[in-house]
Amino acid sequence: VQLQASGGGLVQAGGSLRLSCVASGSIFSINFMGWYRQAPGKQRELVATITSGGSTNYADFVKGRFTISRDNAKNTVYLQMNSLKPEDTAVYYCNAVTWAGTKIYWGQGTKVTVSS
Repeated sequence: VQLQASGGGLVQAGGSLRLSCVASGSIFSINFMGWYRQAPGKQRELVATITSGGSTNYADFVKGRFTISRDNAKNTVYLQMNSLKPEDTAVYYCNAVTWAGTKIYWGQGTKVTVSS
């Protein structure tokens, strides 16, 4: 499975961005897809996940601001980010987990910078 993330950029606080992650390869093997982020000097942390059936899970710090969605026909997962804050600045990575939970795939990351 290969993951290609895009959509990052520079935005002012309060603004919005939408990240996209397109999966290719053995798509049938994927259950969970999600977004993580890593700020400079910090560990990578979960942002949101979504199952193939559409069940979602969010980190507390993005609840009410970010929305994860998935288009199975396009093999794409999205992260709509609204009301962005400077502390949301990070490299955002998409990932995919197989049904068996035995394999985890990562995209290359897309950088989001929120200016104050």
